[in-house]
This record gives sequence, structure tokens and C-alpha cells, in this order.
Amino acid sequence: MSHVRVGPRAVMRSVAFLTAGVLAVPALAGCTSEDPAGKPLAEQDVAAAARARIADGGTLRWAVDSVPDTLNAFQSDADATTTRVAQAVLPSMYRMDETGSPRRNPDYLESAKVVETEPKQVVVYKLNQQAVWSDGREIGAADFAAQWRALSGKDSAYWTARNAGYDRIEKIERGASDLEVRVTFSRPYADWKSLFTPLYPKEVMGTPDAFNDGARRTLKVTAGPFAVEKVDTKADELVLTGNPRWWGEPAKLDKIVLRSVPRDERVSELIAGELDLAEIDPDTAEQVARAAGPRDAGTGTPLMGPDGTPAPGSGGSALPGPQGRSAAEALRSWAIANGSDEEAAEEETLAREKRRKAEAKQERRRKALSGFEVRKSLEPAYTQLALNGADGPLADERVRRAVARALDREKLAEAVLKPLGLPAEPVGSHLALSGQPVYADGSGALGEQDAKEARALLADAGWVPGGPVKKTEDGEEAAGAEKSEDDEDGKKSDGGDDGTYIVGEDDKNADGEDEKGKDGTDQESGEKHSSGKNTAQGGAPGAYAPKGTAAPAGAAAAPVAKDGKALTLRFVLPSGPGSQALRTVADRISDMLEKIGIGTEITKVPDESYFKDHVASGEYDLALYSWPASAFPATDARPIYAKPVPAADGSLNVAQNYTRVGTDQVDQLFDQAMGTLDQDKARDLLRKADSRIWAAAGSVPLYQRPQLVAARENLANAGAFGFETPVYEDMGFLKKGARGAEAPASPSS
Repeated sequence: MSHVRVGPRAVMRSVAFLTAGVLAVPALAGCTSEDPAGKPLAEQDVAAAARARIADGGTLRWAVDSVPDTLNAFQSDADATTTRVAQAVLPSMYRMDETGSPRRNPDYLESAKVVETEPKQVVVYKLNQQAVWSDGREIGAADFAAQWRALSGKDSAYWTARNAGYDRIEKIERGASDLEVRVTFSRPYADWKSLFTPLYPKEVMGTPDAFNDGARRTLKVTAGPFAVEKVDTKADELVLTGNPRWWGEPAKLDKIVLRSVPRDERVSELIAGELDLAEIDPDTAEQVARAAGPRDAGTGTPLMGPDGTPAPGSGGSALPGPQGRSAAEALRSWAIANGSDEEAAEEETLAREKRRKAEAKQERRRKALSGFEVRKSLEPAYTQLALNGADGPLADERVRRAVARALDREKLAEAVLKPLGLPAEPVGSHLALSGQPVYADGSGALGEQDAKEARALLADAGWVPGGPVKKTEDGEEAAGAEKSEDDEDGKKSDGGDDGTYIVGEDDKNADGEDEKGKDGTDQESGEKHSSGKNTAQGGAPGAYAPKGTAAPAGAAAAPVAKDGKALTLRFVLPSGPGSQALRTVADRISDMLEKIGIGTEITKVPDESYFKDHVASGEYDLALYSWPASAFPATDARPIYAKPVPAADGSLNVAQNYTRVGTDQVDQLFDQAMGTLDQDKARDLLRKADSRIWAAAGSVPLYQRPQLVAARENLANAGAFGFETPVYEDMGFLKKGARGAEAPASPSS
């Protein structure tokens, strides 16, 4: 499933915008003996296997979104593939475990400890005695120092994307031996474990030219289980090969080929046998699951869908073809067989041949996909609704809170995740996901979904049910507040609104779905209605109920207006083929907002311009995009929620805070969390910061992103990784017979 996403560790730090006041935040949830962090909602799904069961050799062909523009993860145009390459070829002092927490990587690091806190924080790293770069040189203090100088922010000649943490280092020295690195901080830094992952050699970090340009298309010196063989921009692929100087467990694969394949083309590449591993959308996942799953012995119908439920058509419904023909078709065939219509007989023959070819093609597709399986988990990332608080109606905190209170986040999560058989729980934190130590549900600071409270917030901000919508001079629709000539005596004109509800004005049920079919037929009774309106008070269509009569559940509220203008929000969405889930969520959000009187104007824009030209530039009111969860939220989340500050040219420097909503309180809590070495205290400070972010309502976390991966069924230790950092040296194809029955050999082995 494609979702627009951005990575906080790949963009420059900065700051964001002040809300309309300081909010009183209720006590944090989770102050009981039960840990509010909970457990990850879904485990990784990688077909884990012991190395002894994996064959030596083979090539893994892995679909990626792009061949990276740079191999330097600290540059602004680094992307997810840059990170993937860095994980496979460069040192990392810490890796992420199954809960999204940092764990020491023993291949590079024997130990790392804070040995002093006064007068300065000092961390001593003891490196693995076998750790060397691919040119034979030991990994050591010179590499640490070069990376610090490049990323400290003191030399503007380095085109760095971020310097968080490195700007707090005072000096780096050789310790008691060549394998010890002593790092002294000028200010306490809680997230020191985030540093030096990845670690680049001094050859890359030593000079601005090497940093800016030298590592964009090649990495001559590496230190991982794999090395970069080539970046082929013409073939849209990047090739990794085994590193002969690697001292850890040797890589099982000979090569990993990262190929750039658009998401809407991946199913074709899987069928053609050109890929072994690919993240896919739900439609492709359904095809793979049906091809790989059990089938009815008589009809060949798939018995199970991707979520483990019976597949459509598996309950005895006939498939297209001779067994599934209607009575009319059977009669026609009889007539043809008896020579009553030679022309019809010829047409029937052609139709049968066409049907036979289609069935044969479908069977070839099924057989090609039957060698794959769907591995699914939840990504360490969440999708949010962003509310642009820079100007317009959403600059008013009360309006933002009204929008947020109108959303049924559980239903939105279910719409995306339930059909995939994944846990459909809404995300309760901006800073962490369930299972991570910082996680606690802070949404109570905003309040639960409550349409009545949402409408009260709108009324408090001056947005009230308006009169008839009229056209302004420029043609824009506005809810009129002016009196007509017939209204001078204080009575409403025929087109006015005195607070009554027009019975049947909206034929939607509580879920925002139509009660009638397209032909006006009631879906429960089957009765056809002559009008879309119900009748009351003598049966007159569109009659008014008495003032104060409650509207039917789920009905749209009267549009709210202020100063003669209706409240309509610009909802910008990507239009690409992989963004259907976002558009589904947006439609449901629009329905929920309609129920409190807020209109939405949905605009679909090309994927390539969506983020840069709309979200980052502030050309939107509402938008959907994703943030990855970080093991170091004090460092990585601060620029997302910090208060924007004016730049020298008078513009607003928002960095990653694309909602332009922030507070001094949130900034202070982040700074305090970043500056304490007490992990429990830092966690509590971050949870308080999250509560205040909820209360400001600049963004609303919705659901953890699904992760669907098609993997060749004999590929082990690869797939939907969840929180955990992939172990590249353990990936490979199972030996024949490793699963009891003979496992099919990879075509790339």
C-alpha cells in the first residue's frame, strides 16, 4: 500500500507555529502499575529460519521505490533506499529490536557507556576488535571525529541535512587503545545512542567535497556484510555484493539487486519472475494470497482471501465458464447446437475461444504467483491527518479541535487495516507506536469523538449554522447572513433556516452510507421510494419538523458559517494508483466533518508534486501523510512539532512542522527530555509533550501503516520487518527439502 511519507532523520531540523493559547492538560494516562507502552500490535513476518537451513549463494531481486540520488544518508535527498543500503554496507553502533528500541550491535560495538556526567557527559565506545573497513584499516576514533566535524553544523561547506546531537559534542579523542573512542559532550544528551549510525569512513566525511559529491553514486570504502558493486541509473538498479573483509557471519546471498519498480507494475514483474521480494498494495496482495492459498478441488476457486477469510466466490458461486453460465446462455447454446442460427453459432465459438484464452491467461498468472506468499505486519510508521494552522479557519485552535473531535479514528483504522487481517487500533501518540517505551495514549488531552462538543467548539469560534448559501461577487459560495426584504420583521424567508431540521434532507445512515440504492430502493425492505425525501406533517415532501426535533442519527448537519461564508476546507490528496487507501480515508473524514457542518473541497494532485508543492509549501487545509516512528523521539520528533520562527527574509522557517502549529511548552518539554540522562524522566517528559501536541490539534494520528510484502516462498529472513532492523547476512533461499517437502529453488539461485 502506498502512502505519502516523510522521514524525520533525513531532513533538516528546525521549528514551528504558536497555537492560540496555553492549554490545561489532564493527567496522563498510564500512571498505574500497568505499562502504557503495551506491546507491538503486530510482529514481524519474515519467514525466520536458522542459517543452517539456508543455502549458500543466490541473488535476491528486491523491488524498491527508487534508485537513490545519494548514498550519503546525511544529505537532504537521501531516501528509504539510501537507508537500506547503509544498513547493509556500513557500521551501525545500534540496531532496532522488535519493540523499536535501540540495541547494541555486537558486530561493531563491544560496549558503550556513560562514564562521566560531571562536569561533562562522557561516553566511551569500545569497538569490536575485528572491525575493519573494506580497505583493511581499523574502524576507530578518526572516523568518529570526521563524522562529528562534518555534522556538527560549524562548517557550512558541508551540505548536511541534520546535525542533531552532533552539535552537542565538544570533542572526540582516542581512548586507552585504538579500539576505544572517548566522546565528550558540551551539554547533556539523552539520545547519544542515535549517533554514529550509520558511521561513514573518514574518506567520506573528511572533506566537504567528499561529503557533498564523493558518496552520491559510490562508496569505495565500506564495512558491512555487503559492499556496493555499482549504481546503474540506466537499468534503474543498485547491486550489492558480499564483502570479503566482513568479519561477522558471512552473507548467505551472493548478491542483492535493488531494482526501482513502480508499485503499479510490481504484480507484472512478480508474474514474469523478475522479482523475489516486493512491497505491494492490497490488490496485489489479494492476488498473491489467492494464488498461493488452498483451492476447491472441483472448480479451482480460491478458498481463502489475504485476511484468512473465505474468498469471494468460494461459497459455491460459479466461476465464469461453462459451469457458470446462466439459463439464457444455456438455451442459446441449445438453439445454436440445433442449427437455428449459424451466425450465432460462429459468434458463440469465438466467444468460447476468447473465454478459453482468458481463462488460460488467468491460470498462467495464478501459477506464476503461486510461488509467492504475502508477509504482512505493521510498519514502524503512522498516517496522520494534518491541519494547516498557518492561516484561514484552522488558524483558530477551536476549529482544529472541532475537526479532531469529529473524527471516529477507530472506524478510519478499521477501513484500512481490518480488510487486511491486521490489528485495527488507532494510534494514541504522535511520538511513538504501541510497544515502544515512550508510547502512551495521550488522546485524552483532546477528548473522544463527540459531534455535539465539536459543534459547540465551532459555535464558540463564531461558526454557526448559517442561512442559504449564496454567491459572492467572485462566484464563491458563501452561507448568507444578510436579511432579505421579506425578513425585515425578524421572520425567516422561505429559503431561510430557523434552526429546524428538514426531514429527509439527507438519506444517510449512522455510518454515512446511503440508506437507498442508486434506484431509490431501500436496502433492507427492497421498497422503492418515489422521492429522496421522507415525508412528515401530512406527508408533504421536505416538510419541517418542529424546532428542536433531533436530526436522524448520522445525518449531515446544516453547514456552519461565519460572516456570511460557509466553512469549507481544502483537502489535498495524491492521485497516484497506490494512494487509493488515502482517498478512501479522506472520503470518510469528509463524511464525518459534514455531520458537524464542515464542508470539504477535495483536490487530487500528482504524487510528485503533492508533498513539495502543497504540504511543505502550506497550500492545503487538510492533508494525509505519514511519519516514521523513531527510537529517539526527543531528537527526531522535535523539529516536527517545534514552533516555527521567522527567518531573516521575513518568511516562516517551519522545517518539518508542516502544520505550522506549535507551542513554547512543547519546545521546552522536548529540550528537557533531550537534556536528561534519566530515561524514566525523559519518557515522562515526552509523554507530557505528546499530550500538549494532542491538545493543540495540529495533527491527528490515525493508524499504523500496513506493511504487505510479496516474497518468494522459499526466501527466508526477509519480508515485513516491522520495527526490527533487517539482518542482511542472514537473508537467503532455503535449502531443498528444508521445509519437509522439496522447496522450489529460486530462479535467481
